[in-house]
Amino acid sequence: MTVVQNFQIVSKSLTEPIRSHKDLDKDSAPLFDKAVKFYDQIAKQLVHQGHVLDLFACAVDQVGVAEMKVAIEKTGGIVVLAESFGHSVFKDSLLRIFQSADNGLGLSFNGILEINCSKDVKIQGIIGPCSSLEKKSPLSADTVIGQGNTSAWKMCGLDKKTSLCFVYDISRKVGPDTVAQQTGEQLYLQFVTYYQHHEGQMRLRTTTISRQWASGAATVQELIDGFDQEAAAAVVARLVSFKMETEADFDPIRWLDRALIRLCTKFGDYQKETPSSFSLSPRLSIFPQFMFNLRRSQFVQVFNNSPDETAYFRMMLERENVGNAVAMIQPSLISYSFQSGPMPVLLDATAIAPDKILLLDSYFSVVIFHGITIAQWRKAGYQDQEGHEAFAQLLKAPHDESDAIIKERFPVPRLVVCDQYGSQA
Repeated sequence: MTVVQNFQIVSKSLTEPIRSHKDLDKDSAPLFDKAVKFYDQIAKQLVHQGHVLDLFACAVDQVGVAEMKVAIEKTGGIVVLAESFGHSVFKDSLLRIFQSADNGLGLSFNGILEINCSKDVKIQGIIGPCSSLEKKSPLSADTVIGQGNTSAWKMCGLDKKTSLCFVYDISRKVGPDTVAQQTGEQLYLQFVTYYQHHEGQMRLRTTTISRQWASGAATVQELIDGFDQEAAAAVVARLVSFKMETEADFDPIRWLDRALIRLCTKFGDYQKETPSSFSLSPRLSIFPQFMFNLRRSQFVQVFNNSPDETAYFRMMLERENVGNAVAMIQPSLISYSFQSGPMPVLLDATAIAPDKILLLDSYFSVVIFHGITIAQWRKAGYQDQEGHEAFAQLLKAPHDESDAIIKERFPVPRLVVCDQYGSQA
């Protein structure tokens, strides 16, 4: 924990507690802003020199991750938060960094990303692990979200799963006279990434995407057919996290509700004054469920989390791909039983049964939960007896899946194996 110089997060006096979310909301944490400004200056120096700031923090109390967040994100650094240096989360994550490229993170360095796009598309910014190079361009929008006011960004550190969220603004005027002209017209987005591969070579990757303009009521179905609800949930989660950190009076619940209402109003089918008639296309039907879980997630509800923990969760959200982001927003729950193979079930207490095993993946933790009957049979050693091969396979299946999840994830998630009515359940 830092207590000296410009980056201190708490005074040396033991009577003064470390800052909490309530202190930050009330602007009663005088050391916080000063420390953030200090680390922002450090970030500029690191970005200029092409260095990465990684953080491995192991403590039962806060160490200043919230203050260091700006420097870690702008340099594309990795962060691991654990309870102690003897914890498996720290030890396994540290080992993962030094593994071979095939099994490791695939770390690359000194990346520069440039964006080119059609004249009617403006770039508002990027939410993710990068830093603006302040390259002025007519492609830059007036409104800035994340790292903006530029068409080029520096990524001092990146890996094979680094994911950035690009926010655009449509500058084209859309009216009754222009809808017909836009039919069939194309827009393009081009991403040019120049970076140093982990084997030492400098590489250039160019990705060009072409899409058709969609305007007017006639193209609503085209928009629905092209809607990716998982990607949309990941984008909304990044946006709401960014706004919570940068806008003083921002109400995340109200903002999420309004966004969902606007989507349902535009794309839902319903009869006025008849709520039961409302329906959404299967391409949109899970999105409200994502928003429900996002409202309750650690990204929006900071109660019972320290500022360091919240900063850690948001840093991971803003660098991970869509699949991992969805796991953070809405954990997956898989049920294993004799009656059927692995099958997804609802995040509800009704999923618990004495003769079932549940596998919960919330990204940061993986939990294997045995029903009481399964636990009793396991303790009796039935899986080691002849004639009970099916039971042995049932016990093994969720562990194989959890091993596969842990092998692909960084930081390594915490594994919890528990029984119904047990101390960890």
